[in-house]
Amino acid sequence: MKTQLITSLLLLVPATTWAVDYQIDPAHSAAQFAVRHMMISNVKGEFTKVSGKVSFDPQNLAASSVEAVIDATSLSTREPQRDTHLKSPDFFDVAKFPTLTFKSKQIYRANGQLMMKGDLTMRGVTKEVVMTVDGPTAEIKDPYGNLRIGASATAHVNRKDWGLNWNGALEAGGVVVGDEVTITIDMEAMRKPEKSASAAK
Repeated sequence: MKTQLITSLLLLVPATTWAVDYQIDPAHSAAQFAVRHMMISNVKGEFTKVSGKVSFDPQNLAASSVEAVIDATSLSTREPQRDTHLKSPDFFDVAKFPTLTFKSKQIYRANGQLMMKGDLTMRGVTKEVVMTVDGPTAEIKDPYGNLRIGASATAHVNRKDWGLNWNGALEAGGVVVGDEVTITIDMEAMRKPEKSASAAK
């Protein structure tokens, strides 16, 4: 009778899960941006150095989080003169602000889509953004036995909210650089080794 009672109680208690911790792999992660140029095309660029950490629990998204650090000096649009201008005080001012950061405040689902709300900091200015997340993928084991996941997060922002105000007028009307920027963070993350009971003491 006692055994049956214990079994019944256990069935009423939901299985406990914990968030799994990952380290963002800088060698396989990047942050891209796209902005309208002269009102006729999109200029794309990327920051090639991204680091940070991810904690993910699909059963309890409130326990999940993402922190990413983007090296502003790694900016590249494949055009040296443009890169120099983007790194100048007219835009990212990388000498004064060498990093961009994103820190999530809430990860949730809306209409079946995974969303991530958090603080994006550029040029020393912090603003809240909402990112749409594609992923994360299921874990996969790499050739060295490490478990990895991948995900991509996208947001649309107004660059002027962070003080990136430079622009130029076109003779035929319009401006050189659009205000809306699409930002995408592509990340691959490796599961951190679990601490042993003796190490935790």
